[in-house]
Amino acid sequence: MTATYDIAVLGAGPAGTNAALAAAGAGKTVLLIDEQATAGGQVWRAKSASIRSTPTTPESRAGDALRARLLAATNSGKLTYLCSTRLWQIERVGADWAVHLLTDDKVTQHSARALVLASGAREFVQPLPGWTTPGVLGLAGVTALMKSEQIPPGQATVVSGTGPLVFYAASETRRLGGTVVAVVTPNRRCDWLKVLPALLRRPKLFLRGMLWIADLTLARVPVLWGHTVTSVEGKQTVSAVNVQSVDHTWAPRGTARHLSADSLCLGHGLIPATEAAQLAGATLCHDPALGGWIPQATVDGSTDVSGLYLCGDGAGIRGADAAETQGTLAGLKAASDLGAKGLVQRIRALSRRHAARSRFGIAMAALSIPRAGMAEWSTAQTIMCRCEDIRRATITAEISAGASSANAVKSGLRAGMGPCGGKFCQTAIARLIANQTSRAVGDIHPPTPRPPLRPVPVSAIAEGFDYDDLPIPKPAPL
Repeated sequence: MTATYDIAVLGAGPAGTNAALAAAGAGKTVLLIDEQATAGGQVWRAKSASIRSTPTTPESRAGDALRARLLAATNSGKLTYLCSTRLWQIERVGADWAVHLLTDDKVTQHSARALVLASGAREFVQPLPGWTTPGVLGLAGVTALMKSEQIPPGQATVVSGTGPLVFYAASETRRLGGTVVAVVTPNRRCDWLKVLPALLRRPKLFLRGMLWIADLTLARVPVLWGHTVTSVEGKQTVSAVNVQSVDHTWAPRGTARHLSADSLCLGHGLIPATEAAQLAGATLCHDPALGGWIPQATVDGSTDVSGLYLCGDGAGIRGADAAETQGTLAGLKAASDLGAKGLVQRIRALSRRHAARSRFGIAMAALSIPRAGMAEWSTAQTIMCRCEDIRRATITAEISAGASSANAVKSGLRAGMGPCGGKFCQTAIARLIANQTSRAVGDIHPPTPRPPLRPVPVSAIAEGFDYDDLPIPKPAPL
């Protein structure tokens, strides 16, 4: 089945949904594609049906409002919304974009004159001994679990990582009935003082963060500033974690402390998901302040590729509020470039608002910029690629043998060729290459993305194929 739209939008988080709504409001036919069953993304994730009557939160209220606007637009026929749908290939066909989708194990293809990518971000977890033990959860992943299911990650949880998410996750764990053994963060109080001006510009968010910390303080939860988890104990599940203080580079120093726990929430910031933008031909640049490798785009989402627009955290980590604004900007810009009238003044006004909202998100992201000492968190036997079970010693040997790029390590060891497609390991592997070859991380380009962007059953792609249809020539006469 093939349908044609003016604009196709990938991602139904705050950025993508607002891009779709803005473009549809400007009179364009719009296709919105999302992998999740409901719109909202990770930040505004919808509650599951079983806990819908539980008390609301600012995130659930913002998500509900967004989903109501989306429902109204789809009911009016202005917008087509495909949920539970994977985008696995993007290609140019003439002047249009062809997007290849997978829904209910069936592949479809649609075309659009413009493409808006709001692919969001993924979590970065620095590998350390025991990080693949059952009971270790990604910090961002566990917040999604708590938003959708309203259950704590365990009964005795250590929450460890960078930025504000550790305090949110710890406070939510307590609110949902779990016990927080300790909050462990390599950030120091002085790191937070540096971002205080940006915090004070958003008093509601600042007050919310202070309430999380006050809740933990009143509950006498230890907050270990300037510390990190260095190893996880347990075979079938987490039984304890060891923590150490860190120096200014975040290298572990001093004597390890032993904390008994049945679960660990672990996360070290967010990374823009750039694979779809790369496949569409966008140029990448390295900007640690925005999460590392990002596709080049202007504030209104325009790129150097005709008909391609980017918005949200996939174009640089700036936070949900900025993503919402930039999504609207990208949708309006795409519609304007396709001939919609009267949008220029609105685009200019939104650009100024986006700049103001970005300052807060960028300040929070600064707390998670990786430091050199993190390389000491893993050992030679630490698993780096969990899909292919590849340990650090194997990767460093490959680098010593001459593999000086992410593509070379991937080709030689299959690191990044498992089900996750390198989403969990490539950032850490790039840092290993940089350290071992005495180069900057910004010199280690991400691997070349290739379709499928998401796993696709071969049976779906081969549907309708019959070997008898192959044009096999008759054997030549003897």
